Amino acid sequence: MFAEPLAGWREVAVRDSKTKVDWATEMARLLEGRYADCEKVIVVCDNLNTHTQGAFYEVFAPERARSLARRVEFHYTPKHGSWLNIAENELSSMTRQCVAGRRIGSAQELREETSAWATDVTEAQRGVNWQMKTDDARCKLKSVYPKIKR
Repeated sequence: MFAEPLAGWREVAVRDSKTKVDWATEMARLLEGRYADCEKVIVVCDNLNTHTQGAFYEVFAPERARSLARRVEFHYTPKHGSWLNIAENELSSMTRQCVAGRRIGSAQELREETSAWATDVTEAQRGVNWQMKTDDARCKLKSVYPKIKR
């Protein structure tokens, strides 16, 4: 799941696996497609071991890997706090609204269904209204944030 909350955009990538290769390939597609004109792309993701700059180097030639990795600025959600990741929330919404309680017969059918869902909610410009401020999060979610020394 990829989401750009301020633009109200989301995209679902259905793959047979969730490896570093899959992640790096999808990220490269976005960096060289949707974000081709962007000098730097901020990526908020959970701490899954596939979400690393090193994944680019495992998949692509060094020159291409370096050019992709240099354009990504990673921001990881706190350990045990991946639900703070907006893409995770979008994935949950997609599951409830699109596939819950249904039997999907093939990966292609799942691609078609999730693509239709993503197009529909993007066209409706359903954005994300994230209201929790950093200080509030540090107070309410102190178990997932590191201690700050002042």
